[in-house]
Amino acid sequence: MFKVNTSSLYAAFDIFPSSKGAATHIHHFLTAHQDFFAEKGVWLHCLADENYPLWQQENQVTVTRFAPTTTNFLSRTGEYAQYFSQLLHKNTNLELCHFRDIWSGLPILQTKPTTPKIFEVNALSSVELPFRYSLNSSTINKLQELEKICLTESQTIVVPSVVLQKYLIQNGVSQSKIFVIPNGADIPPVLAKPSESPENYIMYFGALQSWQGVDVLLKAFAQLKDKENLYLVIASAVKEKFTKNFHKLAEKLQIQDKICWLYQLNKSNLAAWLQHALLTVAPLTECNRNLQQGCCPLKIIESMACGVPVVASDMPVTRELIRHAEDGYLVRADRPFELGRSLRILLEEKVWRENLGTAAKQKIVQNFTWELQNKKLKEVFALAIK
Repeated sequence: MFKVNTSSLYAAFDIFPSSKGAATHIHHFLTAHQDFFAEKGVWLHCLADENYPLWQQENQVTVTRFAPTTTNFLSRTGEYAQYFSQLLHKNTNLELCHFRDIWSGLPILQTKPTTPKIFEVNALSSVELPFRYSLNSSTINKLQELEKICLTESQTIVVPSVVLQKYLIQNGVSQSKIFVIPNGADIPPVLAKPSESPENYIMYFGALQSWQGVDVLLKAFAQLKDKENLYLVIASAVKEKFTKNFHKLAEKLQIQDKICWLYQLNKSNLAAWLQHALLTVAPLTECNRNLQQGCCPLKIIESMACGVPVVASDMPVTRELIRHAEDGYLVRADRPFELGRSLRILLEEKVWRENLGTAAKQKIVQNFTWELQNKKLKEVFALAIK
């Protein structure tokens, strides 16, 4: 059992580092901890994978990782929470506890009752997990009870969107303790086009959960078969074995030869592919996860930062980021025909498409850099520990 001696804690039931968007978010918020607490030391606790040690020291950052012994999700959360609680008992110097999920939050609330706490709510388990697992109503109710405890007993709540802020307020959380800090992006250097890339392509990148709408995108792209030199690049954040259903759908639609699949690219390689795309697509579906709970799609912000226009589903969370036909393009969700038609319009209007990309990049520079978001988070830190 490792003994940690730091001033701030950032805890996440996520693998870090990884190719997923959550890891990008963790990296930048961890940087805010490092900036704010300087020489006092920062502790990151997260999940392990085979590529990184269970204990790691990087300058003033101590990383502890937990490796579950089971594949059952709820059993893993129990193991994680128990181990984390033991670690917490060994650290008596914490000035601030910051956590991303209830599995991290409950041990913190139990062992550090007087330490200021920030609950970073990017997604609510009671809303999100039923999309991934078959959960009965009693389990969902229990998740809601645990969320309520974390939301009530944390002094500060950080959310990435106004949609999620409103959802929490509607469910009894005081508006005065909720701070909206969206995702961000760094403006990348200009990179050479990957030698293996097609001449012309549109792109989707990120995770492949059902709410992402990748199946809608495939059906929309099938309407563009007449564009012989156009390809769809899908840069998946997950391993190839998790994409089988999409390969089958592509074969059924007879577009399998027009799709380039990429898997778990690092940030630099992803940026190179992204910068040379004609468009990117964020075809989010109409579901509670996107409409009620809300989100702040990192894929949209990172694409805009590269000056590549985004075609996204029209819903409140995307309207927080995109002005339709000014710095991006919004299409009604879950309508493959409309999405395909919109893609065709933008592909045939080069000057307009490039103007959208220019305006998108300018918006990121002005409002959505990670530097700006981290400044907001450090202001939250200062309020929490004063």
